[in-house]
Amino acid sequence: MDRNMELIVYGVLVWLIPFLVSWPLYSPKGEPLYDLQVIRSILIVVGSLVGALLALRYFRDTEKDLAREGAILGISWFVINSVLDIIVLVYLLKGMDLSAWAGQTGIRYILVPS
Repeated sequence: MDRNMELIVYGVLVWLIPFLVSWPLYSPKGEPLYDLQVIRSILIVVGSLVGALLALRYFRDTEKDLAREGAILGISWFVINSVLDIIVLVYLLKGMDLSAWAGQTGIRYILVPS
């Protein structure tokens, strides 16, 4: 797979897998079935594990410019995750407005590039 395509596919997977894990944790009306803090903790752990595993896989063939590649990966995944979240959670599912997303979720995505 082309390196750029791999970066994009892995970035989408970093977003998609926690999203799919979250699906059964909410009712069809979008109400949490469990304590919201527990759900958030589960999703942070799942997202971290998926991100770490995919980053390891992405870097397996990287031999030089690790800092540059890491910055590109982090910024790319930050943008991919933010855009997908805004499209799905704010506009398609209408689960929250943009300012609520930025304060509750978007701010956590600042950790992705690190």
